[in-house]
Amino acid sequence: LFEFSGACAGCGETPYVKLITQLFGDRMLVANATGCSSIYGGSFPATPYTTNKEGHGPAWANSLFEDNAEFGYGMRMATETMRNSLGNAMMAYNESENANPEIKALFTEWLENKNSGEVTKKVNKALEPLLKNNTSEELKKVVELKDYIVKRSQWIFGGDGWAYDIGYGGLDHVIANQEDVNILVIDTEVYSNTGGQASKSSPTAAIAKFAASGKMGKKKDLAAIAMSYGHVYVAEIAHGASQAQMLKAIKEAESYDGPSIVIAYAPCINHGLKSGMGKAQEQAKLAVECGYWTLFRYDPRLALEGKNPFQLDSKEPDWDKYDAHLMTETRYAQLKNINPAEAQRLLDLNKAEAQRRYKMYQRYVNMDWTK
Repeated sequence: LFEFSGACAGCGETPYVKLITQLFGDRMLVANATGCSSIYGGSFPATPYTTNKEGHGPAWANSLFEDNAEFGYGMRMATETMRNSLGNAMMAYNESENANPEIKALFTEWLENKNSGEVTKKVNKALEPLLKNNTSEELKKVVELKDYIVKRSQWIFGGDGWAYDIGYGGLDHVIANQEDVNILVIDTEVYSNTGGQASKSSPTAAIAKFAASGKMGKKKDLAAIAMSYGHVYVAEIAHGASQAQMLKAIKEAESYDGPSIVIAYAPCINHGLKSGMGKAQEQAKLAVECGYWTLFRYDPRLALEGKNPFQLDSKEPDWDKYDAHLMTETRYAQLKNINPAEAQRLLDLNKAEAQRRYKMYQRYVNMDWTK
């Protein structure tokens, strides 16, 4: 359901988008922030988003860079308003004297399972011929709203420039609410689409535009901020490191009845991979192995069961590989030539910050979240 995107060869972003469309594409809505994902996602005259054999596929739209979270939130609110009207019409029909028992049973099943994608798809398939052949006045409103029978999977896509920086206020507002929206943050640690400017996701020591001698500040911990709310599903994933964990996190995020945010590590051409972009998956794997990136899931449903909602999915990092990993990317390797006086100090700070974060996540594993 996502093909021939026109992204850079070896792009670390597109595998995540493709996977999500393959899982939920036949019933998904996408609000896409301006950036690489909107350029390869919506460049005319062609679009990479496509349909399955039944003609169903993602409905995609792009508003502005700064309001993407609110845009997707609005989609969700509008959809649910229409589905509530549909539910009212179904209840009115079920109470009518001439209700068809078969249709009534399907309406009851829908009303009891309206938030299940699989159940609503099954009900929709069974209702299709029944609604087509029934033109009664009581069913008029249901027929008008039949496109809303299947539960929509609402996604909000964007990069770290949007999520960590310019669109962060809107993203924070959306996750602070209880609506069932799914946010994919494709984290390249720079504003990829505009030539690689530093973002709040850029780690210490990384060379980028507006940080030409190496970034001085730390990488913002968007996941920790989201987890602090308590009701938000949060995960960090990396395709090359564990495809099983990636699949599990995305499926859990979509199934969670509330806001979810999945932060996905995406090697980028702006990183200057010495092995080339053909090794993007391997680079993501190395980033996790050395502790540069951490895999975890925070599921609020587990807290309701009295369990620890935080699950650390990474193995203990091999910190001895950390410095060598940084040197595989020119955004770090060039620092010793560009800023020799500060290079080692900044690179050491980068590693120290990664170690601090990992220790923080280890504390989460051992915390008593019930207190």
